[in-house]
Amino acid sequence: VQLQASGGGLVQAGGSLRLSCTASGGTFRRYSLGWFRQAPGKDREFVAAMSQSGGTTSYGDSVKGRVTISRDNAQKSGFLQIDRLTPEDTAVYYCAADRSPWSYTRTTRTDGYTYWGQGTLVTVSS
Repeated sequence: VQLQASGGGLVQAGGSLRLSCTASGGTFRRYSLGWFRQAPGKDREFVAAMSQSGGTTSYGDSVKGRVTISRDNAQKSGFLQIDRLTPEDTAVYYCAADRSPWSYTRTTRTDGYTYWGQGTLVTVSS
């Protein structure tokens, strides 16, 4: 499956953003979906994940309460809503997918995913 993330941009602190991840070349409903981000000079960080059916989610501690992950299997798309943005949210955001069965442990790790999108840059100004 090929993934393409989009929706990033420049936003003021306190604003919101909705990122999209569009899949092609595979049966999207068979893949768990994850979102990660990487700020300059930092490691890639887990943001959120959702199971194949959409019935199970998990969120990273740094974004919990401000982020909502969702998916539309019919449209082969995943989404990440980020609210109350702060400059610390500035990063390249990546979506990822994997066909392995859902696991809370696996889906929070970068090595838990086989397929990655190219990333979309989110810049939050103060």
